[in-house]
Amino acid sequence: MSSNQKDTVKVSLGGREVTVPKGGLYDQYRMNPDLDAIARDPRVSGVDFFRRLPKIKVDSPIGPTLTPNFYYTMSSARLTMIAPTRAIRSRLPEDLSPLEITPGLGLISVVFFRYDVADIDFYTEAAVGIAVKPARHGKLGFFDLVTGLKNEHLDAYVLSLPVNTDIAQVRGHDGYGFPKWVAGLDVDINDHRTTARVANDAGGVDLSLLANTPTQRAYPSGERVGSLTSYTNINGAWHSTLNQTNVLNAGTTRSTSGITLQLGEGRMSDDLRSLKPKRTIQFDVMTEGQAALHMPVPTSVRSRNK
Repeated sequence: MSSNQKDTVKVSLGGREVTVPKGGLYDQYRMNPDLDAIARDPRVSGVDFFRRLPKIKVDSPIGPTLTPNFYYTMSSARLTMIAPTRAIRSRLPEDLSPLEITPGLGLISVVFFRYDVADIDFYTEAAVGIAVKPARHGKLGFFDLVTGLKNEHLDAYVLSLPVNTDIAQVRGHDGYGFPKWVAGLDVDINDHRTTARVANDAGGVDLSLLANTPTQRAYPSGERVGSLTSYTNINGAWHSTLNQTNVLNAGTTRSTSGITLQLGEGRMSDDLRSLKPKRTIQFDVMTEGQAALHMPVPTSVRSRNK
């Protein structure tokens, strides 16, 4: 998928200059895609999900942009773990509260993403995140926990979010307020194997995953649409970012056999170690999906101070 340097063009994004693939989706459409043309890409199974999501133009920290950001073909792998609430709270802003499965134990996750066809072109991403209570919630019911564990409707605070392209870093960091940096990052997910490797600044291993892919089940487009709400603080004000995922092929396992997560030296491993994870309780892999990432909107956050 990699391009030679001469096969890129420079574009301006919020006063920053980034390189993107020449003739790629961003170069061609600047976030305003021709869905009929994209539907003809053999890697894209369909675009019906996106036809029901009109794009709107908004002002943002990176200048005027169209939202949502469309991901036409993607895959992901998520390890959900339990960790002590005390460790989790030490990494959460005061205004957010961890989602607990029992008193003293919360949920954290390590996720790897591969975006094969997207408005901002091919890239890979990894995340260490904390499951939090919905910001406007008072007491949390059992229903919230069940849907959270099923990864259908999650609320999260992200500690680290490396990506492997400049445009993804600038949009994510400057536009969304996410802790993004550019790293060597390989993610490969198929029906049999799931592999991912995040490099540190020295070229060694920050974090890596080698696992058997859980048996996949196919879903018609639109039947299984999950959502993730992430909270970020932009210029001192809380914002929420909605990411909607149209699941097309996915599988889950509670077994940890055949899963090897290696912690090395780097920001992701440091963040994960700081949460003191006890064990992995669920492994979700989506070999095919689509997503719509909306721009952040201001949100009120209920302080956890009693």
